[in-house]
Amino acid sequence: MIARYLLAWIPMIFIGILNGILRETTYGKYFHELRAHQISTVTGIVLFSVYIWFLTRLWGLESAGQAIAVGAIWLLLTVTFEFLFGHYIAGHPWGKLFADYNLLAGRVWIFVLVTIAIGPFLFYRFSP
Repeated sequence: MIARYLLAWIPMIFIGILNGILRETTYGKYFHELRAHQISTVTGIVLFSVYIWFLTRLWGLESAGQAIAVGAIWLLLTVTFEFLFGHYIAGHPWGKLFADYNLLAGRVWIFVLVTIAIGPFLFYRFSP
């Protein structure tokens, strides 16, 4: 079962890219970068939540432990991808990548990570 969820992480890359394209081609043109980032965080949380909900309804989760494991694996994969892709492919300096974790500066990306990490458990826990 974990293997399915591991493979199901791959479309999350495309969900994130789609969210970024949405930001850059629509409201990102009209809002300051920080505000666009914050709006994008909210839309990302919604998109990832819908996807996680769909997967947990489609396949189910066998236990709270499994749900926690899925969330932890997804979190690790997402953070690893963000840093490796962001630095080595997109060419962003490490400082810029770490800056997205600065809540005091209004950077709220970490809430997307929280959603990815705890989403499987929450949908398991509160499923009918």
